[in-house]
Amino acid sequence: MSNHSQAPVVWLLTDNKPGHKNQLKGLGNRLRVLTGASLYWINAADYPVPLWRAFLGVAPAMDAAFPKPDLIVAAGTGTHRLLLSLRRLGKTLALMKPAFPLGWIDGAIIPAHDEVKAANNILQTEGVINTITPLARLTSKPEALILVGGQSEHFDWDGDAILNQITDLIARYPQWRWTITDSRRTPESSTERLAELESPKISVVHHSRTHDDWLSHQLSASRAVWVTPDSISMVCEAATSGVPTGLLNLNARANSRVANGIKRLADRGLVAHWADHASVMAEQAERHEQLWEADRAARWVAGKFLASFQKPAKEPRP
Repeated sequence: MSNHSQAPVVWLLTDNKPGHKNQLKGLGNRLRVLTGASLYWINAADYPVPLWRAFLGVAPAMDAAFPKPDLIVAAGTGTHRLLLSLRRLGKTLALMKPAFPLGWIDGAIIPAHDEVKAANNILQTEGVINTITPLARLTSKPEALILVGGQSEHFDWDGDAILNQITDLIARYPQWRWTITDSRRTPESSTERLAELESPKISVVHHSRTHDDWLSHQLSASRAVWVTPDSISMVCEAATSGVPTGLLNLNARANSRVANGIKRLADRGLVAHWADHASVMAEQAERHEQLWEADRAARWVAGKFLASFQKPAKEPRP
């Protein structure tokens, strides 16, 4: 273990899938603020691990540029063999429920909707960790953002219904400006129909024209955001910003864990259903309950695995 005067070294093992990377980034950013952590990104594909190394905890030869880790965090099944092989080098943590027994690593951060039994080394989060920071204040301008997903195993995609709800919102709130974007999963037919909505008050931005910080910039300029419920990461990003968040309506598939996770957010008043569109679009007098799981998770990790490195609290929470 590094001595107390140094910052902790945190290795982030990634499979480069955007959703998994986003979770690692969200946690890593907060650990850097709270403990001064030095973050080292490691692409698991660069270190293929045979099964025996994972079982026995025998690390492959790692790049000499990486200092010895105090904590190793992994997200995505493609990183799990490497995580297990490295478990003798430092504390090990998995984001999301792994396929191997949880006793093989030091801890896990798992969405509550995965219904894993509570344990001392598990933190349950509402939805998934992300990189969004809650806004200190909302804009008073009538600017709204619409995030459109697509086909998923959790909801039945209905492009007609989504388009009807979007055009209904735009017609009900004619004084508002709208920014609409799609995602990699949006069917071509829906993307084409969204593009036809472009007008002086409606900007339609194809997902290929967005960049890493695009969403956080858009959220900070918005007074309301509408999201299709098929992507729990998009819903959690919107809710974390503190911008009033509404769910466009799609039919959930039976026994979907993601649909249950979104229902949990709605039950807590963190997001609103389509039927409550007036509450989302109203001037917000006061903030609803705060959702900032990256910060809560980082505080848990810092206290549990990096206690000797915690910085004195300077930063007020919004």
